[in-house]
Amino acid sequence: MAALIASASPSMSGVHATVSAMPMITIADEATGGPSVAEWTMEIFDETVRLDELIRRRVVLEVAESGAGVDPEERTQATLEAFGRNGFVVLVDDRQVTSLDDKVHLHAGSRVTFLKLVPLVGG
Repeated sequence: MAALIASASPSMSGVHATVSAMPMITIADEATGGPSVAEWTMEIFDETVRLDELIRRRVVLEVAESGAGVDPEERTQATLEAFGRNGFVVLVDDRQVTSLDDKVHLHAGSRVTFLKLVPLVGG
């Protein structure tokens, strides 16, 4: 999860709101025992997508928004490896996705949570 860069979008409470014809999903970063770190929206182009592709899109978006000179492919590979080591879990609409090959159904309003697993104190 350390390979992911947090990026937050402005809240909808502002004066201007953006209307999009594409379905929007919410992406959130959380850690066990703590509040959400970042939350933003992302347009989706497919209703069903494999988890590894969803992670790739999220990383590419984060790298583009950060403006850092980071290779998105290297960052994606590091993130996929972290998932394989149980560094974080992914919840789609409060259901855990356990394999990078799993297909997830996304729809307008879906919430995708990247939950970083933090070891218990003393254990």
